[in-house]
Amino acid sequence: MNIAKHMEAIFLAVVAVIGASTFATAGAPAPVQRSAPLAASATLDAAMPVVVVSARRLSAAAKARLPQ
Repeated sequence: MNIAKHMEAIFLAVVAVIGASTFATAGAPAPVQRSAPLAASATLDAAMPVVVVSARRLSAAAKARLPQ
């Protein structure tokens, strides 16, 4: 039997088996979690802390002193 001649049929059969197995092993859908109303989430976002990091650049001499 010439496998190269029937490669397309073999591929389609494998895809069909994989597709069927994904549906057969699928679990129950995850429960839907209700989020807070939009107005309540807007007030929570306003109180979010913001961190600002600032520093000076190192000079070439300072970079040379850093351990490797």
